[in-house]
Amino acid sequence: MNLFGFLLGIATLFIIGLGFIWVIRGERYFGYLWWPYVMAAGALCILGSLFMLNNWASSLIGALGASLIWGSTELKEQAVRGEIGWYPFRAKKILPPFADAIKKWKAPSL
Repeated sequence: MNLFGFLLGIATLFIIGLGFIWVIRGERYFGYLWWPYVMAAGALCILGSLFMLNNWASSLIGALGASLIWGSTELKEQAVRGEIGWYPFRAKKILPPFADAIKKWKAPSL
């Protein structure tokens, strides 16, 4: 019996579940302007997973990268949810480098 697929599914479910938590908390403390950095980290994880020899590491890093890319697209929507009161709102955010330039970009959404 091969348990690789089953265990990989459980691990991916855990990674996606953590994605919900970091999006909510990350937006609360950092704001949605960090989305390009999160998206770049996800793309680097996916790219890095292509060069890993271990199937477990490659699969889990790839799933983490996909979760990060999804989360980067969800940060703007989470900011709106925080502003309308669905989630705790924190007015003072930690701004990313080049925040003025990032404000001019349209935040991605799925």
